[in-house]
Amino acid sequence: MIPRSRGPSPAPSRPTPQQSQTLGEGAMFSPTVPAPPRTSARFMISAFLLSKVYGPVFTLYFGMKPTVVLHGYEAVKEALIDLGEEFSGRGRFPVTERVNKGHGIISSNGKRWKEIRRFSLMTLRNFGMGKRSIEDRVQEEARCLVEELRKTNASPCDPTFILGCAPCNVICSIIFQNRFDYKDQNFLNIMKVFDENFKILSSPWMQICNAFPALLEYFPGSTDKLFKNVAYVRSYILEKVKEHQASLDINNPRDFIDCFLIKMEQEKQNQQSEFTFENLKITVSDLFGAGTETTSTTLRYGLLLLLKHPEVIAKVQEEIDRVIGRHRSPCMQDKSHMPYTDAVVHEIQRYIDLLPTNVPHAVTRDVKFRNYFIPKGTTILISLTSVLHDDREFPNPEVFDPGHFLDESGNFKKSDYFMAFSAGKRVCAGEGLARMELFLFLTTILQKFNLKSVVDPKDIDTTPVANGFASVPPSYQLYFIPV
Repeated sequence: MIPRSRGPSPAPSRPTPQQSQTLGEGAMFSPTVPAPPRTSARFMISAFLLSKVYGPVFTLYFGMKPTVVLHGYEAVKEALIDLGEEFSGRGRFPVTERVNKGHGIISSNGKRWKEIRRFSLMTLRNFGMGKRSIEDRVQEEARCLVEELRKTNASPCDPTFILGCAPCNVICSIIFQNRFDYKDQNFLNIMKVFDENFKILSSPWMQICNAFPALLEYFPGSTDKLFKNVAYVRSYILEKVKEHQASLDINNPRDFIDCFLIKMEQEKQNQQSEFTFENLKITVSDLFGAGTETTSTTLRYGLLLLLKHPEVIAKVQEEIDRVIGRHRSPCMQDKSHMPYTDAVVHEIQRYIDLLPTNVPHAVTRDVKFRNYFIPKGTTILISLTSVLHDDREFPNPEVFDPGHFLDESGNFKKSDYFMAFSAGKRVCAGEGLARMELFLFLTTILQKFNLKSVVDPKDIDTTPVANGFASVPPSYQLYFIPV
C-alpha cells in the first residue's frame, strides 16, 4: 500500500501527518521508536510509528482516498463508545463491497444496517443465543468434537478442519436447524472455502487491492478465487433457502432462515422494506462465515500457544480437575470458579489480535473529533492492536501471559482494554456465542486430552503467516492423547 499524507491545513481540518512517506518503507523506521516485535504487518508497524510522531489521530491516503487512523485506547474508546452513533458507519472495503454490494450485516449502512442487525440479534436471542438452550447445543457439539479427536488415535494431525467443524455446526444449527457429520463432503468443502477466503483476505495483495480497487479489474489473481469461493457458499445457501420456502410454516419458525422468510412475507407490501431476498442471502452468508472462521481460527491459534507453553496447559488441567472433574461436561457456570482458565481464554484472544485494524468504520455525519473536522463518510481505521497490546495495561504485551488478566490474589481481572470483539454499535453480533464456544470447547478438549507437539515447544513459531485483515496462525500438527 502507498498511503500518502499531507501537511496540516487551518482548522477545522482532518488530522494529518505532516510529512509524506511511503508506508512501510525504511524511512518510516526511526531508531528511537522501536517497532512492536511480534507485529508482522507493515501497516501496523508504520501506524505505530506514525502515532509516536503525530499522536493518536492522523490521516493516511490510500490511493486518493483519505482514511483517519485511531491509535490507542483513549482515542478508540472516545470514537466507538462515547461517539458510537457517529462512528457506526461501515468504511470502504472494496473487495467485500464487490461481493456484498452493501447488503447483509457486515457491509451495510444506515437504515438497512440498523434494521437487519436489530432483527438478527433478536432472532439469535430467540433461538437461545446467550441462554441455556444454546449452551446445550455447544456442549453437544463439544462431545462430538471429542469423539472426532479420538479418531485420530493419538497420531499427528492438523487440527484446522476438525476445529472449524465445531463452531460451524453450532451456527448451522441456528441458521439451518441442522448440523453436519464431520466427514460430510459438502461440509468439508465449505470449511475449505472459509479457510481459503480468510487467508486470501489477510494477504498483502488483498490489502493492496483494497487501497487501489482498480487493480481488481486488471489483476484478478487470488481475488478471482475469493469470488468463486463466495459464489460456492452462496449457491449452497440458496439451496437451503429454497428448501425452507418449500416447507415453511409461518406459525412454527424452525431457524433463522424461517424467521427472515416470515418477516419478508409480513413486509411484502412495503416497497422500502430491507427484508429482501438479497439481504437474506447475504445476511446468512455473513453469519455463516463470521460465526465459523473467527472462532475456529482463535481455537487453532489458541492450541498452538498452549503447545508453546505446556506449563499453562498443566495449570488449566489442574483447575479442570479441581472444579469439574474428568466425567462431567464443562458448563458456563464453571467459568466463575475457574479464573485461570478464563484468563487463558482472554489472553489467547488478546495476544493473537485476530483483527488488527478491525473492519473499517466510517463516520455517519460530519464530526468534530478532538478539535479535528472529519467529513461524513470518511473511512476510519481502528487499531485494535494498539489497544490489545498497550504496554500500560498489559506489561510486556508481546509475551503470552495469562497473568495479564489475573490480580495479585489469582482472581480474574477484567480490562476495559479487552476489545477483541471490537466495541460500540458495531461490536461483534456473535460475541456471547463466541465467548461460550471458546470456553467450552477449550476446557472440554483439555479435560479429555493431553496435547503434545510434534516439535520441541521452544522451537514452535507462533508468528502469524498472514497479518493483514486477520492474524492467521501457521499450519502445525499435534497429538491429542486421551487422558
